[in-house]
Amino acid sequence: MDRNTIIGILLIGTILIAYSIINKPSQEEIEEARIKRDSLELFRQEMEKEIQAKAEAEKLTLETVPVTEAITELQKTENLKNLYGSFAEASVGENAFTTLENNLIKIKISNKGGRPYRVELKEYQTYDSLPLILFDGDSTIFGLDFFAQNRSISTNNLFFIPTTTKKNIQVTDKAKSLALRLYAGRDKYIEYKYTLEPNSYLLDFHINISGMNDVIASNLNFLTLHWEIYVHPQEKGKQNENYNTTLYYKYPDEVKYVNPRARSDINEENLRTKFKWLAFKQQFFSSVIIADDFFLNAHIRSEKLDEYDPYLKKFFAEISIPYEGKIKENIPLSFYFGPNHFNTLKKYNLELEELVYMGRNIVRWINRFVIIPIFNFFNSFISNYGLIILLLTLIIKVALFPLTYKSYLSQAKMRVLKPQIDELNKKIPKEKTMERQQATMALYKKVGVNPMGGCLPMILQMPILFAMFRFFPTSIELRQQSFLWADDLSTYDSILDLPFNIPMYGDHVSLFTILMTVSTIITMKIGNQFSAGSTQMPGMKGMMYIMPFMFMLILNNFSSGLTYYYFLANIITFGQNALFKRFVDDKKILKKLQISKKKQPAKKSKFQARLEKMTRERGYKLPKR
Repeated sequence: MDRNTIIGILLIGTILIAYSIINKPSQEEIEEARIKRDSLELFRQEMEKEIQAKAEAEKLTLETVPVTEAITELQKTENLKNLYGSFAEASVGENAFTTLENNLIKIKISNKGGRPYRVELKEYQTYDSLPLILFDGDSTIFGLDFFAQNRSISTNNLFFIPTTTKKNIQVTDKAKSLALRLYAGRDKYIEYKYTLEPNSYLLDFHINISGMNDVIASNLNFLTLHWEIYVHPQEKGKQNENYNTTLYYKYPDEVKYVNPRARSDINEENLRTKFKWLAFKQQFFSSVIIADDFFLNAHIRSEKLDEYDPYLKKFFAEISIPYEGKIKENIPLSFYFGPNHFNTLKKYNLELEELVYMGRNIVRWINRFVIIPIFNFFNSFISNYGLIILLLTLIIKVALFPLTYKSYLSQAKMRVLKPQIDELNKKIPKEKTMERQQATMALYKKVGVNPMGGCLPMILQMPILFAMFRFFPTSIELRQQSFLWADDLSTYDSILDLPFNIPMYGDHVSLFTILMTVSTIITMKIGNQFSAGSTQMPGMKGMMYIMPFMFMLILNNFSSGLTYYYFLANIITFGQNALFKRFVDDKKILKKLQISKKKQPAKKSKFQARLEKMTRERGYKLPKR
């Protein structure tokens, strides 16, 4: 790079840093945003109670008007019947909770709506050592929406009656259940039955409908299951966690997801065909609803919240579930509340392991059948994850050693031929670029050198680099595992917090990212010296230094396990190059090439033939052999 380019890059960096400092919100602005968020949440909760508003108004009337003007209890009952029909009695009640828990999860269920109100994973904590809550609070919505007696009914706002008086149900050696019923008259009810087994993240959920065939509208062939939650941030890197928090769903033949990196703050989709399950997925944990058979269709939405919002995202789903209108009907469903751990998810045989995103095609194949088995093997008897990553890196580099050696040998051949290529270039004017290329290719052909020999081995290694890029940020095994100065290998290893935010880079300095960048530049520079470095195009030399800095900006917020792996890979590559340099003799290589040059030329390669054809078509003369 020339001086002007360097000055330009420095000016751009200075402008970005200054812009970040100037536009960083003050503490007052952050507090104002929080107050605004709380106000909006309060307004939203009030809107949810709109169906009950008229009933509450009747109560207020009794308290504020003279006794002589108060309506009678009979009139109050009539008003509730007008609003809720057969569900009038269930529209009034007091919120109470029952807890269903085993050794892994603790589920707090509210009698209002009969819904899971709070879910805690007992074996995990947030990055700041708080209980790990998937969702909780009155902001959670879960219930059936349908028409009954010409009225719109939402069970989320009605009160269920538990069939037990226990407030805490402990699951120890065998499965236990909790049933709650929403009555619409004698022997007419909707029952939610939750069953939890020991040592399981799967919560069995059955909707039992009895005697409701003359209450629910007879023309309905589906009920709408409305599920809505605010997602708690669990990890230190909120930006990175945001990138891995989205909606997944399982069609009969594939698992798909809503792009979490879309620029829009609201991403929504209509699932117009049958599907098996829907997941509210975070980086390392998920809340999934699963049909024993299938769901009919759904409208789903993911909303990105403000950077300073206490929540990460808001998930919304309206799911159509089959309904036949029988006197008695059972709708078997289940929930998964748990970690995105590949082997844990796989054992349920529902393709939930797809929630652990490992890339596509060959990248996914490498992760699933190579990286994960090796990682799990070491994990079975080694507890230090820094050491596991080191051993994994060594195995990968040893496996790629033949390709690396072949690449180095090809570069060495081109390096020793460089003086001859320079001589050819002196004889052919610069403006005759095609003739120069033809002469160079002819020389390579005579001595038996493939100019692509150094590139192809590197290209073949790229899928492994991409596989590791996908593996580390999604490996829950690295979560909250420390190594050296990194207190959590699943997120960035900050050694310095900045008082401002740099676009792309962030507001901290990650040491493993710095080490990766420096080692990349050194490895590339030394590797360039080993090859025919002076034949590079002018812009390529500058690009060699720009690219590591670009990766430094991008990976500063990523998993420190990933940047640690790249650093180790660079160090091993540096050692390999030093070893190759010691044992590969340039003089012997040149002697072999000269012997090959005297032999009868081999048959033209397809690439050589195409290049010569292009030369003739453009009217250039081919060089004499």
